[in-house]
Amino acid sequence: MAMSDQDKAARAEGALMAAAAPDVARAARAWLDRLAHERRLSPKTREAYARDLSLVLLRLKDHLGAPPRLGDLAALRPADVRAVLAARRADGVAPRTLVRLLAAARSFARHLEREGEGKVGALAAVRAPKVGKSLPKPVSVDAARALADPATRAGEDREPWVLARDAAVLALLYGAGLRISEALSLTPVMVAGGADQVTILGKGGKARMVPLIAPVRAAIADYVALCPYALEAEGPLFRGAKGAKLSPRIVQGAVERMRGALGLPASATPHALRHSFATHLLARGGDLRSIQELLGHASLSTTQIYTQVDQAALMAAYRAAHPRA
Repeated sequence: MAMSDQDKAARAEGALMAAAAPDVARAARAWLDRLAHERRLSPKTREAYARDLSLVLLRLKDHLGAPPRLGDLAALRPADVRAVLAARRADGVAPRTLVRLLAAARSFARHLEREGEGKVGALAAVRAPKVGKSLPKPVSVDAARALADPATRAGEDREPWVLARDAAVLALLYGAGLRISEALSLTPVMVAGGADQVTILGKGGKARMVPLIAPVRAAIADYVALCPYALEAEGPLFRGAKGAKLSPRIVQGAVERMRGALGLPASATPHALRHSFATHLLARGGDLRSIQELLGHASLSTTQIYTQVDQAALMAAYRAAHPRA
């Protein structure tokens, strides 16, 4: 059975406690509680923070010869932090991951300073690795429609309700711009009666209203009609083969199979459909502020990256078609 986000977060927090000296473990527990209750971060985000800090502490243990205590953290020099990052880089870790590790350590350090547990000045003195900016990679309109069409997988030896289920999830990603975790969090009562909108609880516990267009509603209705399991009003809408809540990995696997059949690149993932939702709306004249609200982005600058995707697509078409290009 697939682990829930809460179970994964608990496992990552357990690994963090095991990697820390007792006083650091106590402070880390308080830090994670603050992330959950004051900043209202999701279990998935807390899992990432706990995992990243545990990796930093494990490398510090190797570097210092023992699990670091609060006094050891306060006594760190910039050279110690650079040695930890260099060791992770030698393990083949990408610069983006190093940035994330450093961000988790700095967040913990800010908590320590706020609580009067000491100041880890070395973290602020180390510059984060440079990370090249990459644009989202949407798929074409035709490809997005094909991925969300159960007929694309008609040749697969799978039950019709499974094909309808996967198509409904993908329709929500492309037709409503949901994250896969948001789509899988839906319950039957939220879409009862062919509801034309649904309230989604996104990152940071922020609620937003998302419209469900007719093709999305039809895909959900097709799945519900075929699903062999009793769908309790407050239970998970999308079920796995044995009736439990559907795992994101199952949907990712379905897209991987279709990707090969459709000749799509490796960047064609379930999340790419959310990118496609935003990019295609923008190309059709969608308002950037409205797209921000539909996606649930906290900052408009996050949504503005899709304007660069649209410009890049325009220039690619120009170079391919213009006789003087």
